[in-house]
Amino acid sequence: MAGTVLENLSSRKLFALGGVLLVVQIIFFMIGGLIAPSPTSPIRYIASKCVDRGHHKSKWFVPWGPKDQVCEKVADFDEATAKQVSANDIVFAAHIPLPNREMVRWFQFLLMIMELDVAFKLHNPVAENAVVTMEAGLAYRDDKFAEWTPIARSTEERKLVCNFSHTKTADNEGRYYDCDMIPLFELGSCYHKYYLINVRLPVREKQNINLNIGDIKDVNLIGIHQNGGFTKVWLSVKTTLTPTIIIILVWYWRRVTQLNRKPVLLEKTIFALGLSMAFINLPLELITIAVDVPWMLLLSDIRQGIFYCMLLSFWIIFTGEHLMDQSERNRLSVYWRQVGAITFGCLCMFIFDMCERGVQLTKPFYIIWMTEKESKPTQIQR
Repeated sequence: MAGTVLENLSSRKLFALGGVLLVVQIIFFMIGGLIAPSPTSPIRYIASKCVDRGHHKSKWFVPWGPKDQVCEKVADFDEATAKQVSANDIVFAAHIPLPNREMVRWFQFLLMIMELDVAFKLHNPVAENAVVTMEAGLAYRDDKFAEWTPIARSTEERKLVCNFSHTKTADNEGRYYDCDMIPLFELGSCYHKYYLINVRLPVREKQNINLNIGDIKDVNLIGIHQNGGFTKVWLSVKTTLTPTIIIILVWYWRRVTQLNRKPVLLEKTIFALGLSMAFINLPLELITIAVDVPWMLLLSDIRQGIFYCMLLSFWIIFTGEHLMDQSERNRLSVYWRQVGAITFGCLCMFIFDMCERGVQLTKPFYIIWMTEKESKPTQIQR
């Protein structure tokens, strides 16, 4: 195999290149540790119990805001019982974000997790393999006095896994179960200022819906989004790094083409690896500041997949080209088994990712780990 450009560099130039890369890496670590805030922030929301006596499925119930928009609320289910309000008349509503705040596009994504406060009752325990059926709705608006625009409505099922650390006796009634958190939905962008979540937990005896999920007292929602300060530092680093990578790639390929021979396979592989690195570092997330791009998370996964596929292929070819067995290589067809296996594995991961993130583009409430059967059609309005 003919020596590649990097292999023909002098020791002095190699040490200088390695030193520069080490310094750059240290600088980036220091930026991440000293300047950038934590990548994500979780915020807890306690859903208000709004009363819907007429079962208005298309109406949006707002927990706080202008007086003419705020729903009728009850503090707990004891008050609901006193007012002759049944469980089917309760809508758990949460306004995102908290009062006097607003979401910004630098947050990039919004992941919502549900946590149920379930009290132990002898006559109504949580059954094994219990399933919570919920009618969930998500809407947005960009002005405090504007009408809510629906994003999605869907009927979903989630597994309810709860443990009770005390003995199940009458003395321990009222104590709470320790329940696992339930993924609710994920949005690939935070393009709007305000979001509204409405969740119903209907009880239907004939259909055996929500009969064995215990005595639910409250619904807590944990919203997770990327910190705006982290996004700004992250995109600043990517914006600085991308031109540098492109300049290095141009210099490298120019050196390769100036040789009195055709580029060898390893040189082509290094160049392809550099291209995949430049692609993954492109600050495409800046587009989300101006345009609603709900598929940005999916695109980020695809970019990472391309990079890792190219990285694994590079190591396979790099190892094969340096084997001292005197066999003639320098042809991609020699590595078709290894590269084919890597490509097949990455393609399988892409299909798996499309089964969740791809579906979430039209069904934000869809979670592949929790949804065993297809939910009812989701209505999307952008």
